[in-house]
Formats: sequence, structure tokens, C-alpha cells
Amino acid sequence: MSAQKLTILFMPESAYGPTNQCVGLGSALLKRGHRVVFAAEASWKGKLTGFGFEEDLVDLAPPSDSGDQDPGQFWKDFIRDTSPEFRKPTIDQLETFIKPTWQALIDGSMYCEPQLREIIARVKPDVIVEDNVLTFPALLTSGAPFVRIVSCNPLEMKGEGVPPTFSGLPCDDQSQWGDFKKKYSTTHRAMWETFNAWVIEQGAPPLPDMEFIHTSEQANLYVYPQEIDYTDQRPLDQTWHRMDSSVRDTDGDFELPESMKNRPEGSALIYLSLGSLGSADVDLMRRLVSILGKTRHRFIVSKGPQHASYELAENMYGAEFLPQIKIIPQVDLVITHGGNNTVVESMHFGKPMIVLPLFWDQYDNAQRIDETGFGVRLATYDFDDAEMVDAIDRLLNDHKLQDLLRETKARIQGNSGVKVGADVIESVGRKYRETQQSL
Repeated sequence: MSAQKLTILFMPESAYGPTNQCVGLGSALLKRGHRVVFAAEASWKGKLTGFGFEEDLVDLAPPSDSGDQDPGQFWKDFIRDTSPEFRKPTIDQLETFIKPTWQALIDGSMYCEPQLREIIARVKPDVIVEDNVLTFPALLTSGAPFVRIVSCNPLEMKGEGVPPTFSGLPCDDQSQWGDFKKKYSTTHRAMWETFNAWVIEQGAPPLPDMEFIHTSEQANLYVYPQEIDYTDQRPLDQTWHRMDSSVRDTDGDFELPESMKNRPEGSALIYLSLGSLGSADVDLMRRLVSILGKTRHRFIVSKGPQHASYELAENMYGAEFLPQIKIIPQVDLVITHGGNNTVVESMHFGKPMIVLPLFWDQYDNAQRIDETGFGVRLATYDFDDAEMVDAIDRLLNDHKLQDLLRETKARIQGNSGVKVGADVIESVGRKYRETQQSL
């Protein structure tokens, strides 16, 4: 237990990925004897106290008349309603998906600003930790130090030597970078200028040009393995600290069903998860079940919020929710949407990936996994059945890749990302507490 008990306030984005990432860090800090409070979105009510955290929650929109919602329900509904946009090229999504997503985030930040100020006044944190893509002025104006976490693909930290965020474009071919950046500026500048003006009105510093979140002057964390990072092309300053992985230990146990344990000779065990948002695309899930159900392999399927809307094949086992951290170590391959948590967790446990990106930074993760050789990127809505089967066979039989993944797993697990992150947060909080005590 640390000699100095700190109060640490986490504010994660409402989606499962950032919240689960913060749960892992928060658990580590709780074990060190600190007080950990979550200012998560209101749909998480009662879900975080079980980990030992305090909840002081915020509404990002007027409360729903339908009563309690599932955690992250706002984004599940948003993705469901906009999913046809995922079939477009990334440059065409800028106007019709990326921009409305930013606007929804902005609306939430503006709506909850008074609530956040009240929460911070009640909690009196020694350090505030935000895992989000958007700034919340109250987190910057309280006087307490602010630590930013990037749990998306690190192209979020932009630079001249790396592809533009959300583009899914390759690092070694800049021919389309300029057009994408120009289109992004055209579609987003007016919205950014309005938001920046509001941020300044709340007493926070101006945002960097065309950025929607501030970088912390004290410390910034990001979650991405060294082997696929972009730091050679885009160095970061000394405030940035990489967590190679951030794998929580709070998931329940998972015992493989007998049908998954007793597999025919030559069949592999594969995990299929398109995340809590991507799996809401029932037509896509049905197509994957149809293709994979004809193979000799066995599959564990995270069915997601529309679990009752489709049936699995005989060579599959699945449920609405599964303890992913306990499943990935037991499988031979991961088929994923490219969410940052799943990508990082697959690398942490040394598993190759087939990536089917849907939105946001998933395209960037898919491209990075493909171009660094740790997996295969497929066109989510346009791949041939044979492409999927061939990608599975190639990855399972690539012995050089398997050796590399074993080495990567050992290095990542030997360099505990959760400890790195907890150390940084704790250090920032202690410095602030010492400063306050000396006044």
C-alpha cells in the first residue's frame, strides 16, 4: 500500500473499450490503497461499484424516459442507426459518419459541463484521468493535474510522417494523405471553431488547431505495443508514456465447453468478436457465421447486443457477453473489428489477427496489423468467402509469425503496461498533493 492515499478521478468515454481500460488501471491503483472515483456516463450506474470504485456519474444527454439503459447504450444506438455508412470508403465517411460522431461527442461535453464541475468540487481529486477523444473543460479548470489517456490507435497523436487519423491509409504510400487531410479540414473546421470558442468560454485553454482534445502538460499515456507503434515516423515528447498493453484482471473465469475442448485433429480454436458496437450489425454477423460454419475449425463468438437475432453454427459456442481476457489466451487466432482493446490484448497474448474494420480508428489498426505482418486486413463488406478461409489457414500455418508472436508476448507481458500507467498517474497525483501541502 502506498504511504500517501490519493483521490483519483477517472472519466472514461462511455463505450466498453475505454471504460474497461480505465477499470484495469483503477483496480491497480485501488490495490495500492488509493481512493478511485469514476465520473462515467450514467448508464454505467451500479456496474463499477462491484470493482470497489466509487461512482459519481454524469448524463451526456437528458435522461431517457425508458428507464435504466445498458452501459454504453447511447453509442450502441448511434452505431446501429449509422451503420450503413461503414460500407463507404473512409474519405467518404468524413462528412456522413465522422463529423456526426464528433458532434454527438461535443453535445455531450457541453451538456455535462455543469455536472462535472459539481463532481470535481465534491470529489476533490489529486489527479484527474480522462480516456476520451474529446476535451471536457471542467477537467482542465479545476486546478488539479490532468492526465490524458489515448486508448485509440496512436495516430490520434498526429504528425507529418504518419497517415491521417481515421484514414486506414498505409504508412509507405503518401499519395492519398493530402486529399484525406484536405477533406477532413473542409468537413470539420466550422464545427471545430464553434467548439473551440465554447471551450475558451469555459475558462480552458484554446484547443490546438483542428484538435478536439488537449494534451496534458503533466503526463500523457497511450496504449499500443512497441512492435506496431509509429514512434519512428512520429516521435513523441517526454510527457508521453507508452503502455504496451493494459490488460485488466477483473474478468471472470471462462471454462471452455467440451465441444470446444474436444476438437477434431487439425482444427483450430478461433475467437470472433466485432465488439459491442460492431456485433450489432446482424447481417454481417450472419454472413460470418455462414462462412466460418463451413470450416473444420471451432469458434467462440461474442454475439453482442443483438444476440437473439441470429443463430450460431454447430461448430460454434457464443453468448451476448464473454470474458474476452480469459478467452484470448486459449485460442489460436482472433477475428476482430480492430478495436484498440482487442488488438492490444491479442498482441499481449501473442495471437494473430484477421481484422474487419467498421469505423473510427479500426481502419488504422487494421492497416497497421496488416503492414507490420501481425495479421491480415480484409474488406469488411467486400471480402470473398475464400479470402477469409485462406487468411485463416495462412496465419495458422505461418511458423515464423508464431515465433515472432511468442517473442512479442514475452516482451509485452514482461513490461507491465498497467504498472507503467498506474505509476505515472500516482506520480502526478503525489506531486500535486505535496505541492498543496507545502502551501
